Amino acid sequence: MTRLATTLALLSLTATPLAAQSHYTLNPTGTEARYQVRELLAANTIENDVVGKTAGVTGGIALDKAGKVVSSGSKITIDLTLLKTDRDRRDGYVQRNTLETATYPNAVLVVKEITGLPAKMPTSGALNFTLVGDLTLKGVTKPTTWTVTATASPTGLTGTAKTKFVFSDFGIAVPRVPVVARVDDPIQLELDFNFVKDGK
Repeated sequence: MTRLATTLALLSLTATPLAAQSHYTLNPTGTEARYQVRELLAANTIENDVVGKTAGVTGGIALDKAGKVVSSGSKITIDLTLLKTDRDRRDGYVQRNTLETATYPNAVLVVKEITGLPAKMPTSGALNFTLVGDLTLKGVTKPTTWTVTATASPTGLTGTAKTKFVFSDFGIAVPRVPVVARVDDPIQLELDFNFVKDGK
């Protein structure tokens, strides 16, 4: 076999997996990340669920021909500097002290595995599956498991993914301010997603 023929053969072998991939990109419309945590204000006896939201979510997921995750093409980035709750003072504290977004502006989820999803992505109907990925938050990376409910369509997938963790998992100090009597563990993360299949 000539050198040219050998090179062409190697290129064809390396190109095959790429051609077999399908990639789903997050559409900003319908995509939002949230955290939810329960707090008790010092001047109140009623607990309150605090919800912080950001629409600054980008990325996508790649699947091979067998429906398995291709981690190198499966990353979701969340802009933490855009997180907003119903109180500006709380947001400022969380940005400066809890998440330190001046140093760690993003949370990054690298998807490693999806279980419970058919090898061939359906084009309609409800889906329930589990997503496993490495979440990096405030410079610390930990494995996380997300419960996902979704609806398939000819153009992609919409739904919600949820996971929980305790503050200490990522070296985050529980917020302590005079007006708040208590902040509870765990914290819940949610991702509303609108994945659009590339080429659709």
